[in-house]
Amino acid sequence: MPEPGYNPAEIMTVAAARRLKNGTVCFVGIGLPSAAANLARITHAPELVLIYESGTIGAKPDVLPLSIGDGDLAETADAVVSVPEIFRYWLQGGRVDIGFLGAAQIDKFGNINTTVIGSYEKPKVRLPGAGGAPEIATAAKEVAIILKQSKRTFVEKLDFVTSSGYYPNAGRNGRPGPRGRGPTTVITDLGVMRSDPVNRELILTAIHPGTAVDQVRDATGWPLKIAGNLETTSPPTDAELSALRDLHSRTAAAHGNVSVAE
Repeated sequence: MPEPGYNPAEIMTVAAARRLKNGTVCFVGIGLPSAAANLARITHAPELVLIYESGTIGAKPDVLPLSIGDGDLAETADAVVSVPEIFRYWLQGGRVDIGFLGAAQIDKFGNINTTVIGSYEKPKVRLPGAGGAPEIATAAKEVAIILKQSKRTFVEKLDFVTSSGYYPNAGRNGRPGPRGRGPTTVITDLGVMRSDPVNRELILTAIHPGTAVDQVRDATGWPLKIAGNLETTSPPTDAELSALRDLHSRTAAAHGNVSVAE
């Protein structure tokens, strides 16, 4: 079988970008979420409105930002407002259609960890922390999470709960109850998961070409449920790959060896 003309990170980014529609207001996290959102903006969704935590609205960076405070975001934005306004008026006011987040760990109910690996008191790794992720996870109309899949990231129990999805037995009827809206979609380098509308558990609904279901199960730290009508993701088009690679090339030229997309 011939090797595909793309790598797992590329199909993950393309699959995530396809979920953003023209005119959507998207609250973007740095890294993979930013790569996917900007790919969507420069391909099929030129009127996508990107909001970053630093207060930029309608940012149109030519290269991927190093952080939420990257000057390119402010220089290319339609407007720059205060951070409290971004959260109070836009996010908590119900004006954000979708939040795009990354994570270091995720559990089967979409709770995510971006704080520590290991114990909080003596962590093995101290991560960037919460930022605006807890607010995005609970207040955006829809939440999508993008991360590479392995048993280190898809875990039975989080080392720390940074942002709430759902908790088991939180509802009066014994089912998982919402602490917020929780994730609707999780996109990985192996496939796509969606939150079950009844029990809120993440279910595998699509796999990327060349990926086997057992491969996804082996990369998941809990017994993964599979949708009965499991789909296969459409491969990236030449136009999508060209746009994504050009974006990464411009970013590498601008920032050197600093990685902003992993």
